[in-house]
Amino acid sequence: MNNEHKRFISDENEELKHIRENQLKELRELKEKKQEMSTEPVHVTDSSFNDIVIKHSLTLIDFWAAWCNPCRVLAPTIEELAREYAGKVFVGKLNVDENPTTAEQFQVYSIPTVLIMKDGKEVDRIVGCVPKDYIETALKKYLG
Repeated sequence: MNNEHKRFISDENEELKHIRENQLKELRELKEKKQEMSTEPVHVTDSSFNDIVIKHSLTLIDFWAAWCNPCRVLAPTIEELAREYAGKVFVGKLNVDENPTTAEQFQVYSIPTVLIMKDGKEVDRIVGCVPKDYIETALKKYLG
C-alpha cells in the first residue's frame, strides 16, 4: 500500500468519524426536543433528574413504583396532566426502586409523591393518591 492510498483511507476514516459524530449529535437533539414537547410523562432517572429540573423552569415529577397500587391509580392523572400542560410543565415519572438516590435525596418515604420543581428547586410536594384538581391547583400557583 503506497502513502497516497494510506492517506486516502485515513482521510476517509476521519470523514466517516465526523459524519457519525454529527448524526449522533442530531439524534440526541431530536430526543431532547421530543422530551421537551412530549405529551406523555417522561421516564426520569437518577442520572437525568438534575439536568431535567435545571433545564425546565417548571417540572412535575411523580415518584412511584410498579408494585404500588395507589401509584397505578394516580398514573392516568399524571398522563392527563402531561397532555394538558405540554409545553408549559415538564412532566416526568421516577421509579423509586430503580432510582433510589434521588428518592433519598428528596426524602421521599411514601409513594406516590409528586414534587413540583421551579427553577431547579422543590416548591411543592403532594403525597398520596389525590384528585387531579388538587395537583392542578398546586401547579397553577407556579405557572406564569
